[in-house]
Amino acid sequence: MVYGMSVEEWFERWDALAVAGDVEAMADMALFPINAVSDGGAVSWDREQFVRDMGAQVGGEVKMESVRTPHFINDNLVFVITEGTINGVPVKYGDLLVRVGGDWKFQTMVQGGWS
Repeated sequence: MVYGMSVEEWFERWDALAVAGDVEAMADMALFPINAVSDGGAVSWDREQFVRDMGAQVGGEVKMESVRTPHFINDNLVFVITEGTINGVPVKYGDLLVRVGGDWKFQTMVQGGWS
């Protein structure tokens, strides 16, 4: 099977869309419902909630630097740990991507510090 973009290419596109504030295009890269997990809780977002909540967080004057380490569970599941900075603030989080029809889709995000 010929697959679409690599995990690294997927994140390059995702980051560019986040900086541009193009939340609708980001949503096109997702597999809904999306799970958002943090300290002591988890929620599931449908597309509408994702666009609303992520739209409040992305775009504008954003400087992101990150190092990503993918951990492949199998050919179709990868959990990616990201360590970096957003506007100088240190961040560490994880994302689960699922391969659907040959393309990676964002499905779960995990980050401490939300309550």
